[in-house]
Amino acid sequence: MEYIPRLKKKYQEEVLNNLKGKYKSIMQVPKLVKICLNQGIGKSASDKKQIEAAQQEMTLIAGQKAMLTHATKDISNFKLRKGMPVGVMVTLRGSRMYEFLDRFITSTMPRIRDFNGISDKGFDGRGNYTMGIKEQIAFPEISIDKINNITGMDITFVTNTDSDSDALLLLKELGLPFKQNDAAEKARDEQIKKEQEEKRKQAEEQAKKADSKSVDEVSDIQDKEKEQNNNELSDESDKKES
Repeated sequence: MEYIPRLKKKYQEEVLNNLKGKYKSIMQVPKLVKICLNQGIGKSASDKKQIEAAQQEMTLIAGQKAMLTHATKDISNFKLRKGMPVGVMVTLRGSRMYEFLDRFITSTMPRIRDFNGISDKGFDGRGNYTMGIKEQIAFPEISIDKINNITGMDITFVTNTDSDSDALLLLKELGLPFKQNDAAEKARDEQIKKEQEEKRKQAEEQAKKADSKSVDEVSDIQDKEKEQNNNELSDESDKKES
């Protein structure tokens, strides 16, 4: 029996049935063509060990050998010469693409720090969606004890449609957890910022009050000392006169 990835089977049996009513023909239903993973090496371009480590990590994540990307021209400000390695990349198609997407949705996304859904602002106007991962340790294939640098990567989902809305429907049906209501999310963030600003103002006011009290106390002490000195001087003058 031929092995079929779970998400590929889901697309054939569920996604096509859910979306075909919006199109004249089932052949017009959008589908995922490929997934591209890209990672920049940055300052490690001159370090062979770091380049090899990045290539191995990307290979583990994708389940397919990662390829090095090279600079196409010289850039003196970055000490970059034409032909130097600047990153690693993988392009996944077919069963490996669906397997990676399944692992990414079920295992990787829940491990992302402070994750609350992905934004729908990453479409390029031609039906392709790109998102970023800040830390490669979110992938369960990467052991945090064996890495030297924490780096991010870009993941691009390429579809066969030119419509961003159609691509969004497809990715939602495949299981990508997009944010349900960006307006509500922004309102919540603004409310949190307002509360933090109010707390900061209250803390500043309390600090000012404490400073003013300490100044008043110091002035009271100084006044008392002056009175005491004046009393002592008057007593001494009275003794001399007597």
